[in-house]
Amino acid sequence: MQKVKTRLLDGDDIDRTLSRMSMQIVEHNHGVENLAIIGIYTGGVYLAQRIQALIQEQFGISLPAGSLDITLYRDDWSLAAQNPVVKKTAIDFSLQDKVVVLVDDVVFTGRTIRAALDAIMDLGRPRCIQLASLVDRGGRELPIQADFVGLDVQVGLGEHVHVLLREHDGVDEVVLVRQG
Repeated sequence: MQKVKTRLLDGDDIDRTLSRMSMQIVEHNHGVENLAIIGIYTGGVYLAQRIQALIQEQFGISLPAGSLDITLYRDDWSLAAQNPVVKKTAIDFSLQDKVVVLVDDVVFTGRTIRAALDAIMDLGRPRCIQLASLVDRGGRELPIQADFVGLDVQVGLGEHVHVLLREHDGVDEVVLVRQG
């Protein structure tokens, strides 16, 4: 069977979407006080860095940001690989009283976010945790909802959303892949 790809977002679309989401984050939180951005490996880290840069540029501030590896917090890690690849969690600021915005590239079942919440709570007690996702593809298994979403798309069985980012893939685009 051949794979059929449909482009959902190109590089300009992603830039516009992240700009909009950055402003929504600031507006929703009535400014940037106590705000921190944390990206979930892998795609969420790059998106979090872009959101951080957009907010810093717009408001002329230094905004704490970090990266979070949730590999060992997943409920399915032993099923996915015998030897999971663990990346580095890098959060060099206190989470106490912070408004933490977790960033992920795609929200699907909610299991990645559940694992991220567990990891964050092991690191500290933020005032609140919000979720920003470039793509919400539906299909929840857990009651988790993103606060800031770039693109909502309902994805059927046998379809997958791939977020390609220039920092990792050399190109910015979101594609829907299906067996054709």
